[in-house]
Amino acid sequence: MPKLKTNKGAAKRFKLTGTGKVKRRKSGMRHILTSKAKKVKRSLRQAGLISKTHEESIKKLLPYA
Repeated sequence: MPKLKTNKGAAKRFKLTGTGKVKRRKSGMRHILTSKAKKVKRSLRQAGLISKTHEESIKKLLPYA
């Protein structure tokens, strides 16, 4: 069998946790930050998890993660 290629776009955006969940960065921290509340900006700093519905498709893009 040939080796599977990793999707490089997905590799830069997602990481797998020790338990096998997919970790991601939250969107909305690039610009127009003056109109956002401090509490919102604080919560956007923390990483989030991918929902169960998308988890399988993301894991296919990262075969060796």
